[in-house]
Amino acid sequence: MALQTARRSALVDQVIGQLRAQIAAGEWALGERIPTEPELVAMLGVGRNTVREGVRALAHAGLLEIRQGSGTFVRGASELAGAVRRRVADCHSREALEVRRALEMEAVRLAAVRRTDADLDAIRQALARREEAWAVGDVETWVDADVRLHQSIVEAAHNSLLRDLYFDLGDAIRHAMQADFGQHLTEEAYIDHSRLVAAIADGDPAAAVREALEYLEDQV
Repeated sequence: MALQTARRSALVDQVIGQLRAQIAAGEWALGERIPTEPELVAMLGVGRNTVREGVRALAHAGLLEIRQGSGTFVRGASELAGAVRRRVADCHSREALEVRRALEMEAVRLAAVRRTDADLDAIRQALARREEAWAVGDVETWVDADVRLHQSIVEAAHNSLLRDLYFDLGDAIRHAMQADFGQHLTEEAYIDHSRLVAAIADGDPAAAVREALEYLEDQV
């Protein structure tokens, strides 16, 4: 989806609209860095200040995150995502996990029905990274790998609203998991997700839901 040159008077509004459309269409994925300011100037055919104002407006709305020295990254797919993220930040971690449970139960069911071969490749790669991180014993690395595995399953459900809501719970889920594990990964805390992945690969939604229910009940 190519960016169109902004030509009318309300240039900032046009820039905001075009960048918002690119984000909503998935041109830049959640967490991905968008083109640099000079690149956006060239792509949009507008001045640097116009681009800067547009990016700042979207950052204020919660769609982008400006990281000094690193660039600008996609933070949410819509203004709704920004509002949800702010609400999640104010809630108790237990509440976030309860909402996660509701979303994830539906996500695994849909993933078992809708997953593509590409989805399965991504899920299996994420599972492998999770196992590797556990073997290393680094809590932070393992938590990130575990969250990414679940996100890849949610993406395989092919429901954009469910995906956006789930991704906005990501920080709360990470914090809750890190608090639970502390500084060490222990044998009794390990949860095997290979059967869940197998159920999704087999196209068995009932088995996928059973597997998800087993580990989610222990976390709420």
